[in-house]
This record gives sequence, C-alpha cells and structure tokens, in this order.
Amino acid sequence: MTHTTISRRTFSQRMLLAAAGSVLAPEVGAGGARPPVQTGDIIGHGDFRYRVHKAWGDLDPSRTPVNNCHEMVQDRRGRLLMIGDETKNNVLIYDTGGRLLGTWGTEYPFGHGLTLWDAGGEEFLFICDNGFDGNPQVVKTTLDGRVLMRLADPHSLGEYAADDDYRPTETAIGPNGDIYVADGYGSQWILQFDQRGEFIRTFGGPGDEDHQFSTAHGVCLDARDASNPTLICTSRAHNAFKRYSLDGRYLSTIYLPGAFVCRAVIDDDMLYSGVCWSRLRYLNQTDRSGFVTILDAADRVVSNPGGTPPTYRDGELQLMVQETPIFDHCHDVCVDRDKNLYICQWNAGKTYPIKLERV
Repeated sequence: MTHTTISRRTFSQRMLLAAAGSVLAPEVGAGGARPPVQTGDIIGHGDFRYRVHKAWGDLDPSRTPVNNCHEMVQDRRGRLLMIGDETKNNVLIYDTGGRLLGTWGTEYPFGHGLTLWDAGGEEFLFICDNGFDGNPQVVKTTLDGRVLMRLADPHSLGEYAADDDYRPTETAIGPNGDIYVADGYGSQWILQFDQRGEFIRTFGGPGDEDHQFSTAHGVCLDARDASNPTLICTSRAHNAFKRYSLDGRYLSTIYLPGAFVCRAVIDDDMLYSGVCWSRLRYLNQTDRSGFVTILDAADRVVSNPGGTPPTYRDGELQLMVQETPIFDHCHDVCVDRDKNLYICQWNAGKTYPIKLERV
C-alpha cells in the first residue's frame, strides 16, 4: 500500500495555497446557481457513482425525532444502527430499506461517536458523548444499549490538567482489543487504553506539527495491510488524515485540500469519509457545503459524490469543494454489504439519513 508523506513546510505551503485557491474558486454548490439534486439523480465519479434516495430514512419526527444524525454502523445481521443527540431516542435501528426496527438510549445528550467491534463473532458498540453538559462519556455497550464498561476521564488519571477540555468524539478498536479515543472537541489527543479499560498512553496533541492535530475528530483502524495495521486519525481543520502506528508513532499525512473531513471508514480496499464542509474560507461551520469523498488503497481520491471531480496536477490533489447542493454537513458514511452508502448529517435541519445506491 502506498501512503503519501509530506513535510511540515510542504504541508504549510499547501494549506496556504488551498486558502488562496478557495478565494478564487468559482461559486458552486450552496452558494451558486446549480439546481439541487433530486431523488433518482446520479452523483459521483468514475466507478463510484450513486443514485440518490433523499427520503430513505424519513420517519415521523413527532414519534421518532432526530436533532443531529452523527454516525452509523451495520451489524452482522445487516441492521443499520445510528447514533444522534436526541435523548428521546439516541440510537435508531433501520433495515436497508429504511424501515425502523427499533430505538434505544436516553442518556447521551451529546451522542456523537459510534463504533462497532466484532470480537470474534460477538458484537459490541463503543459510544462517545462529547459532554458539553460537563459529563463526557466513552462507554462500551451491547447492541441493545446495556453498558458494559465506562472509560476513565483523563483528568481522573492525572493525564489532563484541571483546565484541559475533554470532549471525546470517536473510538477505534485495535487488533488486540486496545481502545483508541479521539478527543476531537477537547484537547486534541488520542488516548489509548487496553481492552480492560486500563490507560496506556496519549499521542498527538494540538498544533500544526506533522504529528499534531487541529480537530482530531475521528480515529479508525486501517487493517487493509493485515501484516501492518495502522490508525487513520482525522485532523479536520488541517483538511487531512494522519496515519499512526498502533503505538502512537506518526507515519504520514493524507492531505485533502478544501475538505473538512470527519472520520475515515474502511470498506474492502476503499476509504470513505463525510466532508462536513468545504473551502478554507468557511470557518464558521454554517455554510452547508458538505459532500462525500472516496479514496483508494493508494490514498488517491477517486470520487466525490456531491463534490467537484477529484483532479490531480503533477501528482498533487487540487482544491475540492461542494458541486451540487444535496448535502449540508456530511458527518459520517456507512457502507452496507451491497456497497450502498448512508449519509448522516450534522446541522441539517433535523433531517434523517440519505441513502446513495451504488450504480
């Protein structure tokens, strides 16, 4: 597998060029005149094109409301489990046809991260509540929501000073059961615990060095090379994924100019991610300029459903922005067994997930 490594100077230069490019980029998407995508329209590029089903996940909001649809996973039974921050029903369970199968959860007012761990045929969930109410949580549960383990707050471990924020956003589970927690809305560390919940280390931290983060929004196990599994950590404000060894050594950066990516999702040889918003000039997070980005095993972007076609010049990926205004803020991508995508959105008018059917 080929990974792209860039130096700090090159990274800084690219960030500046992308910022300049965002000012010069043509008006497209939410700010331009392109018509919105409708159900049945085809979006995407190359071999990764999709038919849009905008109303796939729609439910009765008076009975099953949502606020922000944050993340979704598919279990072994084919069910789609989605977490949000509406405490009437934190977790919604769908079938692939969009039918509601069940709900649970009232105790996660800032429910954000949802990771499925298949432990040799027995499945568990890891939930992150980023705790803007003063109660950050990372818990391991059964598929029906029974809490089995609660990870310690780093303040109680002596790893954080009293004034260090802790706002966990995502987890990943290593091959040996180690638990990695991304403190993406807090102090920008990745925290590593063993499978019993015993603390091991932190790595990363805030800053613009190669190994540091600006909005460490996600963490993902990349086991596509079975002999050398690694972690893909999001540095959203850097428009980048950063690759680390399982013991926290920085390895390389995948730079995605213009794309404020959320977590990486690995399926077969491909990497999928929601782009919460695009263009560096939109830093107030209210522009509704999201899309989906898809990378191959060589870390090259091959399709941007809802976004501009990926373009490389002299081997360098060019600025990517929203092209068609189907999405507001893409927060997560779930890939089902038939390679269809389900898009969860943040700050999207309390709307339900959108399905993209692979064509």
